[in-house]
Amino acid sequence: MASPLLIEESDDRVVATLNRPERRNAIDQETIDALHALCADLETTPRTLILTGADGVFASGADIAQLRERRAEDARRGINALAFIRVHDLPMPVIAALDGYALGGGAELAYAADIRIGTPALRIGNPEPGLGIIAAAGATWRLPEIVGDARASELLLTGRALTADEALAWGLISAIHPADGLLGAAHAIADRIAANDPLAVQYTKRALHTPRAQHPQIEFELQAELFESPEKMRRMSEFLERKAKR
Repeated sequence: MASPLLIEESDDRVVATLNRPERRNAIDQETIDALHALCADLETTPRTLILTGADGVFASGADIAQLRERRAEDARRGINALAFIRVHDLPMPVIAALDGYALGGGAELAYAADIRIGTPALRIGNPEPGLGIIAAAGATWRLPEIVGDARASELLLTGRALTADEALAWGLISAIHPADGLLGAAHAIADRIAANDPLAVQYTKRALHTPRAQHPQIEFELQAELFESPEKMRRMSEFLERKAKR
């Protein structure tokens, strides 16, 4: 049986492809287990993560056959939500490369990424109320942070899906690329991240994820550590040497 999550690893990044094409990459328990295993690896060896989906679909949602059988105790376990929080909290950036459907749980996984890009075929949204449930894997609190309260309310209360152009206009994705160039565009972003100091990238992400009440103190503390780092001295010295040669 094929793995629900195909992993390609290199020194500075990992590409994880949701791989249940017969179910439009619907997120089932096996996919959640694979995401936890991937996160455990990336927490130990931090690298940029590119999330994408097989066969022109990111993820059509949670697996409805499994979801139908879940009961109150399953809801309280936060099965999908806790996995997506773990993805969001990875030390290095997460890039979601979205093609086709990113609906329900698939949309919520995308919301957990730091950077989202899409294709013209993207349709993203949360139809959960039409199925008698709420979007409980992060959408009700993460989406307002991304697009604002008014737009999040419209999207979640109506259950409609945004087109790629709407998602771009709303700031839900940062760029639209042709389907055959989507993964290349994600790698180009990862290349730019890889050119930076990994620790500075990790600290920038940590500051971005820190609640407003802890700013600006969090920047002062993180910057204090970086000011003492050998990599800061090396990079700044090289910059000054290049500038002196111009």
